[in-house]
Amino acid sequence: MTPPNSETRTVLNASHWGVFYARVEAGRVVETRPFLERMPAAAADMIRAIPSWLYSENRVKYPMVRSGYLKKGPASDRSERGRGDFVRVGWDEALGLVAAELERVKGEYGAQGIYDGSYGWASVGKLHDAPALLKRMLALHGPVTSYTGDYSTGAAQVILPHVTGEIDTRGRQTSWTSILNHSNLIVLWGNELITNNVIGYAPPDHCVLGPLDELKTRRSKIAVVTIDPVRTETAEYVGSEWIPVRPNTDVALMLALAHTLYDEGLYSREFIDKYTVGFERFLDYLLGTSDGQAKTPEWAAPITGVEPSAIRDLARRMARSRTILMTGYALQRQDHGEHGYWMLITLAAMLGQIGLPGGGFGTSFGYDHGGAVNAPRLRGMIREPIPRMGVRIPAARVADMLLNPGKTIDFNGRTITYPDIKMVYWCGGNPLQHHQDKNRLIAAWRRPQTIVVHEIFWTATARLADIVLPATTALERNDIEQVVAHPARYAVAMKKAVEPLHEARSDLDIFTEISERLGFSDRFTEGRTELDWLRHFYDAARSEAASRKLAMPEFDEFWNGDQYAGFPVGETAEYVRYEDFRRDPRGCPLKTPSGKIEIHSKTIEGFGYDDCPGHPAWIEPQEWLGSPQAERYPLHILSPHPKFRIHSQLGTTAIRSAYEVAGREPIWLNSRDAAARGIAHGDVVRVFNARGQVLAGAVVTDRIRPGVVLICEGGWYDPEQPGEINTLDKHGDVNVLTLDKGSSSMAQACAAHTALVEVEKYLGDISSQPHFTTP
Repeated sequence: MTPPNSETRTVLNASHWGVFYARVEAGRVVETRPFLERMPAAAADMIRAIPSWLYSENRVKYPMVRSGYLKKGPASDRSERGRGDFVRVGWDEALGLVAAELERVKGEYGAQGIYDGSYGWASVGKLHDAPALLKRMLALHGPVTSYTGDYSTGAAQVILPHVTGEIDTRGRQTSWTSILNHSNLIVLWGNELITNNVIGYAPPDHCVLGPLDELKTRRSKIAVVTIDPVRTETAEYVGSEWIPVRPNTDVALMLALAHTLYDEGLYSREFIDKYTVGFERFLDYLLGTSDGQAKTPEWAAPITGVEPSAIRDLARRMARSRTILMTGYALQRQDHGEHGYWMLITLAAMLGQIGLPGGGFGTSFGYDHGGAVNAPRLRGMIREPIPRMGVRIPAARVADMLLNPGKTIDFNGRTITYPDIKMVYWCGGNPLQHHQDKNRLIAAWRRPQTIVVHEIFWTATARLADIVLPATTALERNDIEQVVAHPARYAVAMKKAVEPLHEARSDLDIFTEISERLGFSDRFTEGRTELDWLRHFYDAARSEAASRKLAMPEFDEFWNGDQYAGFPVGETAEYVRYEDFRRDPRGCPLKTPSGKIEIHSKTIEGFGYDDCPGHPAWIEPQEWLGSPQAERYPLHILSPHPKFRIHSQLGTTAIRSAYEVAGREPIWLNSRDAAARGIAHGDVVRVFNARGQVLAGAVVTDRIRPGVVLICEGGWYDPEQPGEINTLDKHGDVNVLTLDKGSSSMAQACAAHTALVEVEKYLGDISSQPHFTTP
């Protein structure tokens, strides 16, 4: 492929926060600007920060090997990870080390001794999808250990197929046009539309802004209620009512709403009888017949912090309005998170409006919503070209697996036995940042004999690896992507802007060379070059588009011309989720055993799990404001998505100045909690529990309920003693504090929002600012 020249030019590219133009002068990216005319201000700021990200001093510039590992290989002292020196080596030596270690571990322990974790958001692009490329290569090597599910929607992915027959978080939601034309009441339940619409696994088109503007003009006809411990940016923007529920008590509140609907005869018996199964079994629990406790508003009030009168009022408003319940992923990212979505669907079913314009429920309005229903899908690199599968563990149980080889856990009706992992291979993700209970993970990270990481930057994960290979950014290679993941809005070319910096190589090139050393590069590449793959992906989508009577230009015209191809979205204007099912439940059944919504699941009941019965239920979380631990740690900490990052991406750029307080991650706390602790806005505070301690910058605000604090996830880890366990993090990485626990035996999913802490004003030396070291 012809390399970019040094003339001034502008190319199109894409990121998790949007499509953008890159202006290149003399072989250097000097400016990046948004492709869309309108997007959230935070997304535009993130796009403008891309040059400082590309040219960061924190980049991994060369292949690097931990000095102890270079001397002793897998027999090295693994406690040195994170504090040992790295040695620069050549590419040939580094790739030889990786290939030899893959062969050694497979030969001595079997391929299942290799974990291809690589969970993470990586970069957008259908070809240079680092986790997919790794899985493709390792599938050719043998049946390695891998993962299933994700941290974002792990509980939902397991519970929803049993309840509605599909993973609703990945499907299209009822259109905003339908909602604005027909809804009278929108309930945002743990759902921050604006912040979450800044980002997307595929580039977002930020489609929520227009509907929210329109919603503001229709507030006399459409009421909006936000149920959340935090008064979100969306709540502020649309001027919604706010019910500040205690964290992790949503199911108790939903049960009390359901009890009111039943007790006052406000629920739809017709819908329940025609479209659901198992209601009578659930009703025994709701009314207290099965356990002696009716789930009344008076029962729920001391649990949730919401007054009985407010609960009854909301239930009555829901019943007399065309109501849509919009939830976000946070509702299921907690202990027993499966029950949040299950109970929300049960509540929507009792209202009887599922499948009606502007009614029902939705779980993915913040991320993937807004494309064209009839659009073709760009399909990327096949992750596993041959059907060789090893053990698959739930994604969020990686530390548990590393610490407990041979342990057996329950998962979705079956058991999984953890293998003994000797080698971890990670690319396109940053587990030392996104996983809960940092100190537990660091201890687990010392168990494998070898850890290999591909990275762009010296992240916490790279600093705790043995072999680190420098990877390119999206601006240093060619790719192709679709905008809005489910479904697409348009396809976009991602043009190479500059040559790879330093000695970075693309993951595709790295794996091609390793595959050659392992003897299967022909099967890995299928004889295709980078441009061949892009043409292959595009032509497949173009063929699919033609079958749907949609026009797409030929690849060369697309690639060399406008560099994007759009799809019409007019037919989506009045799309209603579950409309076909409501119209004809026999002809369009759900993919559940009964073909209906399963309020009680005989399948789940048959699993016999104490922590996940056969119907939605309130089960006390391991940590919450009503638990004994609250006497020592009286504040519930939340860890939502940040406004100016995607997880930890962009965490070392100049954009930090837009949100940091005293050079650290901000912590929101209520004015009453701050006053009780002598904390003022802007103070550096210590946040701690039995799992660890971090410093953060105080933001005193009444947009968060008393007893609750908030630090956004993704803040970079900066330990006072690198590589050590239980050291102070100087920057504010919230996952030092969060709980590493499976949501239940059902999904074993991430429960990050279940955690208690205490906060105090920090009186130590704060002259040393956080610094993210480069070996």
